[in-house]
Amino acid sequence: MSAATEALAQPVRNEALDAPVHIGAVSLRVRDLPGLTAFYRDAIGLSVLSQDAERAVLGAGDEPLVKLEAGAQHPSSAAGLFHMAILLPSRRDLGNWLQHAAQTSVPLEGASNHLVSEALYLSDPEGNGIEIYRDRSRPEWPRLDGGRLKMATERLDLDALLRDGDGRAYAGMPGGTVMGHIHLRVGDVAQAESFYRDALGFEVTVHYPGASFMATGGYHHHIAANVWHSRGAGPRRDSEAGLSSFELVARDAEAHAALSRRLAAAGDDAGSAVDPWGNRITLRG
Repeated sequence: MSAATEALAQPVRNEALDAPVHIGAVSLRVRDLPGLTAFYRDAIGLSVLSQDAERAVLGAGDEPLVKLEAGAQHPSSAAGLFHMAILLPSRRDLGNWLQHAAQTSVPLEGASNHLVSEALYLSDPEGNGIEIYRDRSRPEWPRLDGGRLKMATERLDLDALLRDGDGRAYAGMPGGTVMGHIHLRVGDVAQAESFYRDALGFEVTVHYPGASFMATGGYHHHIAANVWHSRGAGPRRDSEAGLSSFELVARDAEAHAALSRRLAAAGDDAGSAVDPWGNRITLRG
């Protein structure tokens, strides 16, 4: 095996988790629990970690990534989930997943080279957006004058990505797969920054027209918020389909204590808070 081929299979240091706070499992409220469970297992390649009549937890290895909850009573409104982003350990893993999607006719909605990462986009059968991506290593991330990150949306060469897969039968998402980030639909970007930056302590890393990208620890983004189809949207309703909640995970006891204080000050309690659009954030213990 050549050095170049070996490099494709090597996991990049997990930049998303190398931060004081990162994203944990994303919970969705769904109409068809058996159907969505099958989709995330068979199409996405996650393992079912637990399941009963009311909920299912899916993940990679022992890491829970997607939690499905039965009981959606209202359609999803304008605000809520734009996509959740599942981060694979290497480019080869992304090529393997693309090969699986091609062979099983999983419909893609987009593919982009973001300079810091390479990403594939699709939706589940109930319209929840999904990104599946791999990061480039941090030294490869381009920067503008002044040191700010440069991100873009450029064409991703899918043929080259397929060639970088190993061609084996797909065995599901590998251990080391994590939830890299979450992208939200909000009613106002400045208000989202006020909540996630000022109240919860995330730093703004990149601005796009109508969108803000925020992170801790210098990552390109753990949380993004846009108004592309939701400008002026108000709070979501209880029992609405789509995003139910998402977890924040602290790296150590100091970060956990600091985030607990911020959550309590944001108006709920030390273990959770709700943003201006009704999206619940919970602190994993």
